[in-house]
Amino acid sequence: MRFLAGAFLLLFVCLPQSALPFTSDEINALETGIKGSPVGVRVAWWAEQFIGTAYDTDPLGDYVRRSLIVADERVDCMYLTFRSVELALSDNSEGAVDKALVLRFHTRGLVKDGKVINYDERYQDGIDMIASGKYGLEITATVGKTREFAEPKSGTRFDFLPPSEIHAALHRLNTGDILYFVRDPARTQGGLIAHMGIIKIETRNDGLGRSVYLIHASGTKKRGGSVKKVLLDDYLSHMQHAGAKISRLSEAR
Repeated sequence: MRFLAGAFLLLFVCLPQSALPFTSDEINALETGIKGSPVGVRVAWWAEQFIGTAYDTDPLGDYVRRSLIVADERVDCMYLTFRSVELALSDNSEGAVDKALVLRFHTRGLVKDGKVINYDERYQDGIDMIASGKYGLEITATVGKTREFAEPKSGTRFDFLPPSEIHAALHRLNTGDILYFVRDPARTQGGLIAHMGIIKIETRNDGLGRSVYLIHASGTKKRGGSVKKVLLDDYLSHMQHAGAKISRLSEAR
């Protein structure tokens, strides 16, 4: 059985990384192959399977518009995070759907006739995902020296890491960490969190260090885009966000 699971895993890893959506049977085979890996590795591995997937340009979100849990054909940054974590915390495709009904909502997702009927109760801002604790323990203040952000309308204050601090603390990041990029206070449209992505750490080819990558849905609702894997330092040097908050999942969930 281990050989068969390994063979399935090898087959799907060798497919183009834009191979999603997988069938339920394919997801189940892949889940078997990565079952023993640490949770952060599983989160990043699933995020990688979305590389090349088209960016979801529906302002509401294609999955919300169609009232679906699984809508892997097009993704935005929130759906990518939702789905990667749900798959990582599950043993099969059905389990990932059950996880979604818990993880995506302030309350709990309700399904009737195959459609989600209470997506109005979903998390719509990454700041609520962090506060829920469902996406891991917030580790922002333990990674580097934080700054404070004042939400323009409410005046609510919270801390975040500016780009320089994230750069200085790359060695403290782990595979599977979730970065929630804080909106520049000058850009008042939208929620407090402007973007999010998942960290993947890889050993450099020379074996003398490690490279820190960000897997994220790169694009906009107007122009589109796709899921990409980029060096985090490169992303930090070009981004227009004020900085980021960070959460980390543990096995005890």
